[in-house]
Amino acid sequence: MDTNNLLVKGQDIIANFGMKLAVAIIILLLGRWIAKGLARLTRRAMEKAKVDAMLARFIGSLIYVSLLTFVILAAINQLGVQTTSFIAVIGAAGLAVGLALQGSLANLAAGVLIILFRPYKVGDFIEGGGVAGTAEEVQIFTTVLKTPDNKTVIVPNSHIMSGTITNYSARTERRIDLVVGVSYDADLDKTRRVLTTLLDEDERILKEPAPTIGVIELADSSVNFVVRPWVKTTDYWPVYFDLNERIKKRFDAEGISIPFPQRDVHLYEHKS
Repeated sequence: MDTNNLLVKGQDIIANFGMKLAVAIIILLLGRWIAKGLARLTRRAMEKAKVDAMLARFIGSLIYVSLLTFVILAAINQLGVQTTSFIAVIGAAGLAVGLALQGSLANLAAGVLIILFRPYKVGDFIEGGGVAGTAEEVQIFTTVLKTPDNKTVIVPNSHIMSGTITNYSARTERRIDLVVGVSYDADLDKTRRVLTTLLDEDERILKEPAPTIGVIELADSSVNFVVRPWVKTTDYWPVYFDLNERIKKRFDAEGISIPFPQRDVHLYEHKS
């Protein structure tokens, strides 16, 4: 009789725990789905309100992580574990976890600083953390960059914020810096006129600020001109490549030589 009672009680306990476990799993799966949905809705609502895409994605990620934490606690509570004591245990272990996750916490803090001070936004071409690329997304711990050769690079936020950040897209105008060497036999006035004409012929080069053309150096084998036109940031690389090619072709047509490093060797006959 006692054995039967034990079996019945055991079955009741197993059935009860099984029910709690099933409910806990449902809470976990349903809660995770709801957390994703709310984060997505929040991000879309912020984007429709024309909030910066970087901020919208960051807030969406933060909402998802926060809601998921509550869902996990609710699932644990359903299993009969007292969440108050569980939270106390988490708090007691917080120092150890914090020390173990110093890098993650630093990345989180850096992510908040990026959102607050906005050194760059989604779509900007930046250089930071030793990587150059277009910022696609700023997450809680990392920034996702797309390199010019279409690679995805995930950079920890702390690496970006701890160093120098160069934002190539922050300004609407950029200056192209070229150094063109000509022979010491070249007519400098003619060279200047040719370079000026080349810049005037390109409609992408801005009239204001005015381009700079001048002799910057009397080098070992060439007279170096500096050519510094201003263009729209979006036109920087197309103009840069075209201008180099056009300078070479026009100099060839005008008989202006571009010297290259060379060495003269003199042989002396030694009579013994």
